[in-house]
Amino acid sequence: MCMTDPIADMLTRIRNANMKVKESVNMPSSRIKIGIAEVLKREGFIKDFKKISDNKQGLLRIYLKYGPLKQKVINHIKRESKPGRRVYKKVEEIGKVLNGIGISIYSTSKGILSNGECRKNKVGGERICTIW
Repeated sequence: MCMTDPIADMLTRIRNANMKVKESVNMPSSRIKIGIAEVLKREGFIKDFKKISDNKQGLLRIYLKYGPLKQKVINHIKRESKPGRRVYKKVEEIGKVLNGIGISIYSTSKGILSNGECRKNKVGGERICTIW
């Protein structure tokens, strides 16, 4: 299977599992996917994540988060920067998503960060995705 955009695949798996109110979702692991999962956990959009070793590249299991009556925490997840059209933002251009309800995830020189962390560290980068 030839996959041209593994991050879009990750976001689609999360979106599909969230629509079906699944407890967890598995995907092939990579450093950038683990970085995105760390940001999602820090910002409270997922419960936890775990890297599972196998004889290949490993699996990343993400445990999704819901409210007490199965309300979805992740209502929208969108890939911003694509292989055919990269989206870069300077630190001055990084704003809030829905007045702070959502987040944008950026790939920066200091690692994978949320929009608030980018402003705090005064660093810009490639906008990977937006979540609310």
